[in-house]
Amino acid sequence: MAHRKLEPGKLVVASHNKGKIREINELLEPFGFEVVSAGDLDLPEPEETGVTFEENAALKAHAAAKASGYPSLADDSGFCVAALDGDPGVYSARWAGPDKDFAMAMRTVEEKLQSKGATDPEQRRSSFVAVLCLAWPDGHEEVFRGEVEGQVVWPPRGSQGFGYDPIFLPDGKDRTFGEMTSEEKHGGSKDTPALSHRSRAFRLFADGCL
Repeated sequence: MAHRKLEPGKLVVASHNKGKIREINELLEPFGFEVVSAGDLDLPEPEETGVTFEENAALKAHAAAKASGYPSLADDSGFCVAALDGDPGVYSARWAGPDKDFAMAMRTVEEKLQSKGATDPEQRRSSFVAVLCLAWPDGHEEVFRGEVEGQVVWPPRGSQGFGYDPIFLPDGKDRTFGEMTSEEKHGGSKDTPALSHRSRAFRLFADGCL
């Protein structure tokens, strides 16, 4: 089925997460949209009641599109650890608590892995997942999912990224996401493979809707 194309103009990034907004803005920059965030518009943050990334991304995108009257792009993403049955997953932000203390959240991941005796690399498999939902005020939506595989490392390495980036080592790389620039995570250009979960989802979105 053909995707609906997004016409040039104002686009709302349905997020209040500064790190996420920065990365999405960088990805959108070449396409010439007038980008504003939900925070810029003082839109309330909807409660994320979904049990999948797709449900939460759609919830945020539709709330912003309805409130703003403009097409809205939402990201729901998370860190999934195989030995922890996929946790923290959709609850990745909640593990950081109300103060968004991701140092605490990363320690919690490591403590849970240690309690399971997961010390070898093959026992510490993990992935980042990102789902982008583009919603229009008329209720139409387009959804795209990106994933990247790797392993949990400890102690955290690097301060370039945000969230769980410092403990995620993507397959085939010798540096964590926390040690990479956002340009490296994005994959550079259309001629190079997208590396991060968000950039992989964005490539699908761009191919489908831009």
